[in-house]
Amino acid sequence: MVVARTAFTALLLLGSSLLGGCGDSEPAETAYTGPPIPWAFAPFPKERAPKDNPTTPAKVELGRLLFYDPILSTDGLVACATCHSEIWGLSDGLPRSVGIGGVGATGPGRTGPNVTRRNAPTLWNVSHKKTLFWDGRASSLEEQALAPLADAKELGRDLGELVTALAAVNEYAERFAAAFPADSAPISGTNLARAIAAFERSFTSRLAPYDRYVAGDAGALDTESIRGMELFAEAKCATCHVPPLFDSPKFADRGVESEDDRGRGEITGAPADDGLFQVPTLRNTRDSEPYFHDGSTQDLRDAVEREVLFAVARGESPALAADEIDAIARFIDKALTDRTQEPHRPKTVPSGLPVPKDGFRIPR
Repeated sequence: MVVARTAFTALLLLGSSLLGGCGDSEPAETAYTGPPIPWAFAPFPKERAPKDNPTTPAKVELGRLLFYDPILSTDGLVACATCHSEIWGLSDGLPRSVGIGGVGATGPGRTGPNVTRRNAPTLWNVSHKKTLFWDGRASSLEEQALAPLADAKELGRDLGELVTALAAVNEYAERFAAAFPADSAPISGTNLARAIAAFERSFTSRLAPYDRYVAGDAGALDTESIRGMELFAEAKCATCHVPPLFDSPKFADRGVESEDDRGRGEITGAPADDGLFQVPTLRNTRDSEPYFHDGSTQDLRDAVEREVLFAVARGESPALAADEIDAIARFIDKALTDRTQEPHRPKTVPSGLPVPKDGFRIPR
């Protein structure tokens, strides 16, 4: 059942035309010369930032401190990192996140009265996404950064009050002035969002074994991972999880019905969009369990099996044996994991509030 890799070598020219809507792909320039892969090759997209928010070191460092500072929450305990921790794949290890008023460190076991509607999506390679959140309601990282403040269950912080609180902290006053030197009033909601967005654009996973493999290191993937990659293509997984980012701007129905969550339909108002949710990246996904928008599947292998069975039922994939599903899961786990650029958690933050803690996790 495995697709013969040699059958695809003729397809391996650079270009985005065969990549199913991956708009960040680079234009074709040279022929691909790496080991065989079962899809048309495209280079990892270049980093990009909006013209009105160019990335600078001062802005990124300010965003890092804000990302980990509980001053952004009403209870002074929750920060952005509570739901998007580097320890938990830039998610939080929970089916659905627990915001303000929660008890316990980030990870399984955290409880509280304010449980969100959906699983916290990973922020890996989020700079390349054109719409954010499971329902795609934000069109930029700057817009996304402010949304948790307005959510009564997440941070629940009035933006005007937060700006006032930040201005009262000397270090923040200095850092905002350094990050936005052209602004007469550098501490603002707009610049808060710009700093956090600049930091989030640094969450890049692009040095995984798969990347070394396509760069010419044929030994970067073992035999079973290569088999899993071929099966990944044969099962049509790459139709939505498009290389090299292994995501896409598509919204897909994965057979999860919910009376109180219309998904994309809540944003567009179109009944045809009910039950559709944005396709997540598979890079570093082994660390961002549980899976799907409702966090209903804990194990990566089970998530792969669920996807394959759903696709088979819809006539979108051939049936796969258990060992073939194992191979796909291994490819996703071993070939697409790169944590070398994960963010560094500060020991202290300018507000003086305690930096949120993470629960114990065994490193892989």
